[in-house]
Amino acid sequence: MATQTDLKPWILDALTALGGQAHWVDVAKHIWGAHEDELRASGDLFYTWQYKLGWAAKQLVDEGRLEKPGRGVWILRT
Repeated sequence: MATQTDLKPWILDALTALGGQAHWVDVAKHIWGAHEDELRASGDLFYTWQYKLGWAAKQLVDEGRLEKPGRGVWILRT
């Protein structure tokens, strides 16, 4: 069962798989493709995970692990 804590590593994994940068929608699609079963079994998170994905991305920005230079684009910091 997925929890909100899983979202940050999933974002990083998705961006790595997508070449280091992507629009957040593509990140969400990648996460859904890789973790659909876990998300479906996650209770309330199933209904809020895309909203919480944005908050997880903000935490990654605050930690210096992610950049958000433009509308919807997320880039891994190396």
